[in-house]
Amino acid sequence: MADVSHRGDLADHPDVSEMRDRYARVLGGRDVALVDGPLFLVGLACAVSPWIVHFASSQPALATHNLIMGIAIVVLALGFTVMPQRMYGLSWAMCVMGAWMIIAPWVVGTNPDKGVIWTNAVLGGLTFLLGLACTAAAVRGGRTRPTAAVRAGRTRHT
Repeated sequence: MADVSHRGDLADHPDVSEMRDRYARVLGGRDVALVDGPLFLVGLACAVSPWIVHFASSQPALATHNLIMGIAIVVLALGFTVMPQRMYGLSWAMCVMGAWMIIAPWVVGTNPDKGVIWTNAVLGGLTFLLGLACTAAAVRGGRTRPTAAVRAGRTRHT
C-alpha cells in the first residue's frame, strides 16, 4: 500500500506550472461574484413585477415586456455565474437593458401610472448599475474578448 500521508513541497511536481495556470483561470473569472446574485434577484423582480405592482391587466404589453426582460436578465446572470470567462463580454448588454427598462413604460406601455414608472425606473437603474459593475470588472480584468485558445477550450502549457 502506498504511503499517502507524506506531504512534500509541490515545487518539484512535474505539473506545477499547469496547476498554477488552472488555479489562476478558475479564480480569475470571479471578479464580480457579488454582482451575479443581486443581478439574478433583479431579474426575478422584473419578471414578476407586473403581478406584484398589479399592472398585468391594465398594461398587458408592458407586463409581457417585463416578463421577457426579467427572464433575459436571469439568463445572463446565470451565464455570468456558470461561464464567467465567456459571458463577461456581454456585460455591457445589462447597461443597455437597464436604460431600456427605464424608458419602457412610455414606449411599450400606455399612460403608465406612478407605480409602473417607479418600478421600472428602480429595476432599470439597478440593472444599469450592476451591468456597469460587471463591465468595469471585465474591462479591468481584460476579459472583454477571450483569446482564441480560451474560445477553443485550449490553454497554453509551458
